[in-house]
Amino acid sequence: MNDIIHYFESIPSLHRALILAGGIAIFWLIESAIPFFKFQYNKWQHAGINIFFTITTIIVNFALAFILLKTADYVTKKEFGILNWLPKMNPIAFTVVGILLLDFIGAYLAHFTEHKVKLLWRFHLIHHSDTYIDTTSGNRHHPGESVIRFVFTTLGVLIVGSPMWMVFMYQTLSVVATQFTHANICLPKKIDKVMSYILVSPDMHKTHHHYKLPHTDSNYGNIFSIWDRIFGTFSYMERETIIYGVDTHMDPNENNKLVSLLKIPFQKTRSPQKE
Repeated sequence: MNDIIHYFESIPSLHRALILAGGIAIFWLIESAIPFFKFQYNKWQHAGINIFFTITTIIVNFALAFILLKTADYVTKKEFGILNWLPKMNPIAFTVVGILLLDFIGAYLAHFTEHKVKLLWRFHLIHHSDTYIDTTSGNRHHPGESVIRFVFTTLGVLIVGSPMWMVFMYQTLSVVATQFTHANICLPKKIDKVMSYILVSPDMHKTHHHYKLPHTDSNYGNIFSIWDRIFGTFSYMERETIIYGVDTHMDPNENNKLVSLLKIPFQKTRSPQKE
């Protein structure tokens, strides 16, 4: 465990970039060979839009990274935050507790809030507007949402008291989990169900991307599914019945054109319908 911690203490930027690009490449190949949904779409055109948003997310996080570094440095030096107030634990338990709490604040709570606050939802619905969910969809976030997510991540580091190596580890796990759960693949249903008791499974996240409420407002987890189960936001529907997108923006001229997507947060909010 100490070797893993040491690696993330000084993980090169090149390695982080390779994990991001490598994950997309691997899942892209798998979903191209054995897709779950046989989409009739231009995969490269669709990927181009989502990769644009991936790049803007990287730029936002890079531009604001010094805030995250300063926050992690502060909690470490001042011994501030939950991890520093708990009794001393062995490295494995310390890491597991820290990743769990970062996932709760930086992912589950951020995601839940984006669905409940109308102003934040305007930015987040760009992610939900994708009607062709595949591995590139995982990082389809409007630049405004990237800033929102960064705020929650920084808040998580402050409250949890996470050292920077743990932040890097969490972000790495988060990226891979996101690529996996958005990939156009499926596991055997029994395996998916067992997995979903602890981790977010592909079917669990597919349900979240169904185009109508109440399923859209469920399954907010990123890595761990336990938060959805604890707070009663877990939902399930048969994978074959899922329709991707968000019912207020099903027009391809809005959900599959970059300029239109960038404008959506600044337009009047539309009321969704329930099934």
